[in-house]
Parts: sequence; C-alpha cells; structure tokens
Amino acid sequence: MNIRDYIKNKKLICDGAFGTYFSTFNAGILPEKANTAAPELVLSVHREYIKAGANLIRTNTFASNKINLGCTDDELKANIKSAYSLAKMAARDDVLVACDIGPESKEDFYTIVDTFIECGAEIIIFETFPEVDEIIPVIKYIKSKNKGIFIITQFCVNQHGYTEEGISALRLFEKCNEIDEIDAFGLNCGVGPSHLLDVLKKINLETDKVITAFPNASYPAVVQDRMVFLDNINYFSEIMVDIAGYADIIGGCCGTTPQYIKAIGETVDISVSFSHHSFKKKGTALVTGDEKHSGFFAGKDGKKLIAVELDPPKGSDCTTLMETANYLKTKDVDVITFADSPSGRTRADSVLMSIKVAKEVGINVMPHICCRDKNAIAISSLLLGAYINDIRNFLVITGDPVPSTARDSIKGVFNFDSVRLMEYMQEMNNETFISDKLCYGGAINYDRRNIEIEIKRIESKIKAGAEFFLTQPVFDDKDIDTLKYIRSRVDTKILVGIMPLVSIRNANFIKNEITGISIPDDIINRFNSDMTKTESEAVGIEIAREVMEKVEDFADGFYFMIPFNRLSIAKALIK
Repeated sequence: MNIRDYIKNKKLICDGAFGTYFSTFNAGILPEKANTAAPELVLSVHREYIKAGANLIRTNTFASNKINLGCTDDELKANIKSAYSLAKMAARDDVLVACDIGPESKEDFYTIVDTFIECGAEIIIFETFPEVDEIIPVIKYIKSKNKGIFIITQFCVNQHGYTEEGISALRLFEKCNEIDEIDAFGLNCGVGPSHLLDVLKKINLETDKVITAFPNASYPAVVQDRMVFLDNINYFSEIMVDIAGYADIIGGCCGTTPQYIKAIGETVDISVSFSHHSFKKKGTALVTGDEKHSGFFAGKDGKKLIAVELDPPKGSDCTTLMETANYLKTKDVDVITFADSPSGRTRADSVLMSIKVAKEVGINVMPHICCRDKNAIAISSLLLGAYINDIRNFLVITGDPVPSTARDSIKGVFNFDSVRLMEYMQEMNNETFISDKLCYGGAINYDRRNIEIEIKRIESKIKAGAEFFLTQPVFDDKDIDTLKYIRSRVDTKILVGIMPLVSIRNANFIKNEITGISIPDDIINRFNSDMTKTESEAVGIEIAREVMEKVEDFADGFYFMIPFNRLSIAKALIK
C-alpha cells in the first residue's frame, strides 16, 4: 500500500501512544529497549493498534538513541533494525509503517536515518519537535538518498499554539509548506484534543500538503510517580471528528491506547480527504479597531529621544523611585525603563514596577524582559498581563548569568535568547495583539571582539521586529567610534547609554566588575577619595555631558541610567 495513493481517497488513521499501552504490560524496561529485549511485547502492541483500526503504525523508536539506550552505534543500529522488522511483521501488506524519530535523538540522526533507509523505509516521521530548522539538513539528506521516502514532520505546541522555543504553529507550517522535501506536517503531543483543535482553527494557510494531528488523550496528572491520563475515549473521539476537518492523517499521542484508535475509526468519517485546503483564521486579537503604534517614540520624528532607567527596589520601599519618576514626568522624557533583576540579583519585578509608575505617574514606561529567569509559559503570561495593563514598550535582553555563588541553588532558564524572544513577540503581534502591537527593542554590545558579528545580530533583531536599540554606558572614545560605525551600518534608532559616575569607588567598581563597560584611566583620575558626595556627582555629570556632545551627531537619543535613583542627579542632568 502506498501512502500517497491512500490519502488521495480517504483519511489515514494512525496508531496511538506506544509507551502508554506498553506500560500496561508492566515489563519493567524502557519501551525502546524492548525492541531487542522483549520483541514479543513490541509485536503485541503493534497488533493491538492494527486490530483497533490503525492503517499506519509507527516504529517503536521515538527515543531510540545511544543516550537513552546506553548503547554503542552498532547496538543502536540493531535496535532500530529490530524495531522496523517487528513493525513490518505486524503490518503485513495492508498497513503502512512510519519510522519514528524523536527530538532527543539529534546526536544520532544520521545513524538512525541511514539504518532506516537500509531497512527499506518508505515513511519517516519526525515527532514532537520544537522547531524545524535543526531537521531540515537531515530531511534533505534522506531525500538525496531516496526521493520516494514520504517525510512527515510534527511539532509539539502549548495551548496557545507555541512550541517551547517560542515558535508558533503557523510559522512552522509556513516553513514546512515551503520546503519541497517535506510531504506532510502537523502537530502531536503537548495538548489534548480540544486545545489542538483550537490551534488548528487559527491557522491561515493555503497548502496542498498532507496535514497531521495526533493530540494527547488529555492533560496528565501524576499519581504515585506515574503519569496518568483521563479515561475520556468518547470525548476524545468526538473532538477528533472536528480535528479531521483540518487533518488528513489522524492519530493519538500520550495517554491514548488502542481503544482510542478504535473509537476514532467508529466516529470519524474517513472517506473525505484533503478537507483542509484553506485553514480559516478566527480572530484572536485582544483589542479591535484600527491598527495603531504605541511605541514611546511614535510621532517624534527628528527629536532626540530620552529614555531614563530607574532601578526597581531591592526591598519594599519604592519612595525614591516614585519621587524621581514624578520629577521626570515634568521634563522632556519619552520613557522610563526598569531593569529586570540585572546581574542575576533579585529586585522588584520590572513589569509590575512599570505598571505602578504608568498608572500613578502617567508617563510612558518600558520594562526590560530578561530571558534568564522565566520559561516560555511564564514569559507568555507576563506579556499578556502587561498588555492587559496597557504596557506596550519592552526592552528584550538575553540576561546576565546567575552569579556563580548562587548556581548551586538557582539556575538560569534561557528558553529563549533575545532574538528568539523577539521572534516570539513578533508572532504574538501578528496573531494576538493585532490592532495595537507591542513595541520592543534590544541591546547593543559594542564591546564584542568581532563587531561584524554584533552587526549581524542587530540585523537579526531588526528582522525579528526590533524597532530601537539601547547601549551600555559609554565612556571611551574608542567605544564611541565603534557605535558611530554601527549606526552607519544599520537602519534603526540607537539610544546611547549615559551613566553619571558618582564616586571613585563607583567608577572603579564599574570598570573592574561590570563586563562590557570600559572606563579609561583619565576618567577614573578625575575623581579622588577626598571628594564630597556633591563634588563627585558634579564630576560624573560633567563627564556624562561630554559624552553626550561626542555622540550628538549620530545618536538618535540618550539612555540615561540614574545611579541609585538619585533625584539630585536626575535634576542636574535632565532639565
């Protein structure tokens, strides 16, 4: 039986979760190890799914890799060959076999696909992936070996339609649609049938390729250290009727068993294929009306933009911050920014601080969003909450590492880097914040050894929707020249960082302990330990003004960092 011929006439029902059903045998070994250790159990699982009505089964190789199996290359090849042989033995001539590859096998991709090709593979399925880029070379390699192999790619998304890498189902589908070597694409795992259906409903894409959909049975619970899914076969199969309106190959993932597949066959009309020719997009915007731009620089063409950073407090007292913010409201300040626990040290949340200042002071605010401390779900929730509270401007940064002294108890998350997060926000703008989009920018590392690499990174951020850039504080003429060169190469707004030093101790600390900021000795020497606080501040402000004059001809604005939120410095520098 040929898959291309089959799906011209009817929908194809795939099997359900191998691991879920295998666990009912209480074999005491990993499912993939059973390919060689307990082949009769593997054969039994396949036969039960076929008996339930599956016309397509997947080899028991989702996690067949050297790490999971703890084996050598030769042992991995033997495992895969056995898995393929068992699936073909169960399938005979009237059931198709797809060679299954999961994302944790990437170190062994080429060994795995070469083995499958040697076995005579006709279908290869890449399942539960968070992105497509890493498997494109492998897919092209497969097609170079055998153009006739049918390639399926499936991605795991959350209920909002985003993978753990922050990539939307729509963008993944668009990419797959453009890649000739991919024959089918779709979704599996991550969500239950209802949320998977919601994601499919949002897809707006014209495609003649095959679409797949393999939802989980439900969201799992942990009972006695085991993942347990609801017994909801009737509910599952009823929603699969609607899912079948968007997909040509349907099946199940985690929590599904042969009973689920049997119910699909009894409930879903499989006689109609390619019913997905045009996905219909439903409105998902939180706001409606004419599109507008809420960037802090909107309508200010030609003006030197002024951004001022205030430090969220380390404790519960924000009196000094609020006093300084109220003063800045009376001056020509375009936006106040709030750092997100810089240097990995806890401060009040930048978004919550922004909301308070925006509501109580009435000035544009811009929280920094750091990729270090929050996973994709937390950042999604944060952006939605910020949006609901009328926050539209953000500075997106990858974030400093967690301090080495805290690494035993605190770990960085880094689901994103700054470019990835910008791409994620760009997709949210296109799908969720349609009529009043987020405005976000990034940081420039002028201290990078190879400045051409930094320019490429800036261009990547611009492509991902960044509309402006802020720099670290600048003191050295060499760094000023570097920034001027960068500005000549990129078409974007650059606000140059200006930080008034407040003492010789402060200057030495920044010079010696803050990576990426260079302070020449001649600037350090303008301070001395005998100066009063007022005298030191005056010198720091004088130096800041000198830097402003030097960057005046190319800077689109200034990004003032006010040490310790001192109102006296703000008054002296911003009049």
